[in-house]
Amino acid sequence: MPAECASNCSTCQKDCQERTAPQSLLKDPHPDARIEKVYGIVSGKGGVGKSMITSQLAVLMRRRGYDVGILDADVTGPSIPKSFGVHTPASGNGAALLPVRSQTGIQIMSVNLLLQNETDPVIWRGPVISGVVQQFWTDVLWDCHYLFVDMPPGTGDVSLSVFQSIPLDGIFVVASPQELVSMVVEKAVNMAKLMEIPVLGLIENMSYAVCPDCGKKLYLFGQGKTAEAAARHNLPLLAEMPLTPELAALADAGQIENFSGDWLNAVADSIDPR
Repeated sequence: MPAECASNCSTCQKDCQERTAPQSLLKDPHPDARIEKVYGIVSGKGGVGKSMITSQLAVLMRRRGYDVGILDADVTGPSIPKSFGVHTPASGNGAALLPVRSQTGIQIMSVNLLLQNETDPVIWRGPVISGVVQQFWTDVLWDCHYLFVDMPPGTGDVSLSVFQSIPLDGIFVVASPQELVSMVVEKAVNMAKLMEIPVLGLIENMSYAVCPDCGKKLYLFGQGKTAEAAARHNLPLLAEMPLTPELAALADAGQIENFSGDWLNAVADSIDPR
């Protein structure tokens, strides 16, 4: 910094290092929080089961003995608390917000846990929503090995805010097999690359249904489109999730922690150092 610097860049014409160096927008978590790894679950559009994938991945890592949290960044469409049967309002200790714990101890923070009524609509503009998501990172007393961020769909304000303010260790992109969705997935992948966020792999949801009589896989929306998108970007297709009514029933009943199935094991293995 020049000796004559008045610390007022708005009136200074010098191109010093302090003036030209890019400023990081990353926010620090709460000073008393313990967060070891942060992963985002992303989708290019809504309706592909992103929250379902987030819930199951969190349950899998919890079953492996890790402390796990879910930051529900889908503020206008929060579904995480319902899937876990969590309805207790979030509280604070005067210095931080405290996440609500599920039956098996998964830590959850969602706007639904702050509303007077769960069914109240969140009619907020983008900057307000982005600010709330950032507060879920900076003001919540997380204590976890893995924090999963359930992202809002698309590539809008909130997704941009999360990418810029939360130091993600990587993201998983969720898709469904339709051609249109595969195209939108590439938008999400390209956005992450532009933001220099590691894309760890793709997860295809609703890949197939299993015939209850013969056990044959029925590819209702076609086959191979997400794999092709993954190949174009040199990314692994880590999972193909079936269309399973039992999973929907568990989520509706708030019992997603009781699901059984090994579809996401490869996803969990990719972030589990054991």
